[in-house]
Amino acid sequence: MSATWRGNHEPHGFRPSVIERMRILRRGIPLGLLVFGGLVLLLLVRLFERPIYGTQRPITPHITQFVCRNAFRILGITYATSGEPMHQKGAVVANHAGWLDIFSLNARKRVYFVSKSEVAGWPGIGWLARATGTVFINRDRKEAHSQIEVFRTRLMAGHKLLFFPEGTSSDSQRVLPFKSTLFAAFFTPDLREFMWVQPVTLRYFAPEGRDPRFYGWWGDMEFGPHLLQTLATKRQGRVELVYHTPVKVSDFAGRKELAAHCEAAVREGLGDLNVER
Repeated sequence: MSATWRGNHEPHGFRPSVIERMRILRRGIPLGLLVFGGLVLLLLVRLFERPIYGTQRPITPHITQFVCRNAFRILGITYATSGEPMHQKGAVVANHAGWLDIFSLNARKRVYFVSKSEVAGWPGIGWLARATGTVFINRDRKEAHSQIEVFRTRLMAGHKLLFFPEGTSSDSQRVLPFKSTLFAAFFTPDLREFMWVQPVTLRYFAPEGRDPRFYGWWGDMEFGPHLLQTLATKRQGRVELVYHTPVKVSDFAGRKELAAHCEAAVREGLGDLNVER
């Protein structure tokens, strides 16, 4: 992620009522047990999965999927998908609305996020990201070759790498311009001929009567208050994933053409929610 997107009237702070605090506890405790219990189980399984299978992860992704699917049940958020996740080797690119994207994208299909290297050092989140197989990259051009080799190894192992080409999260109601730089690695000789890319649209629908941007997380919004507000909501909204037709990298002249195609597909999938049209 790069520069933070700045939207108008960013919501700040959240002071829950007594009833809302009870709701936070009723949802937050089971959610915490699910996430951290799943993480502990995943780490234990990796103790024998890693030496036996190496880069392959035949078991632990199922734990991640279980956690993400049941997180939505605990939160009370309706989850639905349309389209078919691709089976070819390659990457997934999607619009980025906020922290809920992690659960949304992992619940249906096993994916491995690609994130900036700084995230690895973040308290809690960095540990969780490393445990679930996140690929960390530096922006240093000197490391471009080694990073491409990491991509190739992971892709050849059947991992679906997940990129957010917008470079930052938004208010969930728009698609920001895709940065074509992220697509450059796909066109190297080691990747271009076998790699496919699938655009995916994340559509968030706020609880009835709430701000349409309710699930978006952007700007200077703090994670804690946003999480608490999500937990406190009596009746939740829903999230829908639209899986678009995968495309082969070699069918495009270059990174800009591929980025433009993926952006158009994701933007179309957002439909009447997209205020950037």
